[in-house]
Amino acid sequence: MADTPFLDSLLIGQWEERMQRGLFRYDVTTCETKVIPGNYGFIAQLNEGRHLKKRPTEFRVDKVQQDFDPSKFNFTKVGQEEVLFRFEESEEDKVQYLEKAPVLDSPNVIAINVSPIEYGHVLLVPRVLDCLPQRIDHDSLLLAMHLAAEAGNPSFRLGYNSLGAFATINHLHFQAYYLALPFPVEKAPTKRVPLKSEKGGVKISKLCNYPVRGLVFEGGNTLEDLCNAVGSSCICLQDNNIPYNVLIADCGKRVFLFPQCYAEKQALGEVDQEILDTQVNPAVWEISGHIVLKRKQDFDRASEDYAWKLLAEVSLSEERFEEVKTYILEAVASGEVQTEEEEEATVVEDEDPLHHSLKNNHDAPVHLNEGCLVLP
Repeated sequence: MADTPFLDSLLIGQWEERMQRGLFRYDVTTCETKVIPGNYGFIAQLNEGRHLKKRPTEFRVDKVQQDFDPSKFNFTKVGQEEVLFRFEESEEDKVQYLEKAPVLDSPNVIAINVSPIEYGHVLLVPRVLDCLPQRIDHDSLLLAMHLAAEAGNPSFRLGYNSLGAFATINHLHFQAYYLALPFPVEKAPTKRVPLKSEKGGVKISKLCNYPVRGLVFEGGNTLEDLCNAVGSSCICLQDNNIPYNVLIADCGKRVFLFPQCYAEKQALGEVDQEILDTQVNPAVWEISGHIVLKRKQDFDRASEDYAWKLLAEVSLSEERFEEVKTYILEAVASGEVQTEEEEEATVVEDEDPLHHSLKNNHDAPVHLNEGCLVLP
């Protein structure tokens, strides 16, 4: 039997220790889960009350790019006990865990999600003290893909929700958890998208016969090549105010990108009332086929037709999707890579002075665990 990657065992051990200490709002391991009969194998979980214990959204849902607001909840306010460890790049080309590493500059942290959807549900918060808004850039996406690769467990996936696509906190973060079953979207057929040139060996396909239209990125000569293609696509969507969700699968080797329009349709009164009554917010996990239901009646009668109907409400129309796909392919072809600082400079104007003070004061009080995992 192959050895378990160190990061995988560290994360699981730390997460279970926090569960034993009672730091979660409920025991997610007791939530009833079933595979819905049908061709797709949609997964339904009954999690009654999660929406009552989860933090409410505190910002507009019609703007994908919004400035960080220090008066709202953000991850500098989490308790020290919720932080598992830091996740940093090594200068020595080897994996090591430092039990008492000093907290310098603005660390990348792994913290528990106190309202978990599944076993091992954690948050990756890049450069937590810089107070970055929920907006992907190449650096943060590469960090998330490195986490998936270093975990080395196909059951461990990362997800991202943009503002307007059911992110509930405007502080840059990714989510991740373990699910032993394949996500239905991972099994969906795909069709290669013809490209003028495959930059860095990255292949792009579109999903076929799946209720949400989306793109699949895979291959690449390096992880950075794959990240550059996906990151440029995400930045393109952000710049065009198109909400989206991202699923990082296969230990970082495959990334799904879903432009979506559910919040817009909801605001226009175009979502079926039966769907609205379930109070399901179709974010990355739901779109990927793991549907968290809040009412027993919905769980008991969940069917493939229901799952398809719910997710179809999320999807762009065929015409709109083709238009957005053209934007994305142009962004990938241009190959422009922006760092976090360059991306911020492009967007942020008249920054709140309190945000500026907090972002640049890395000695400001914040609860961080001293443990640090560093990677080659």
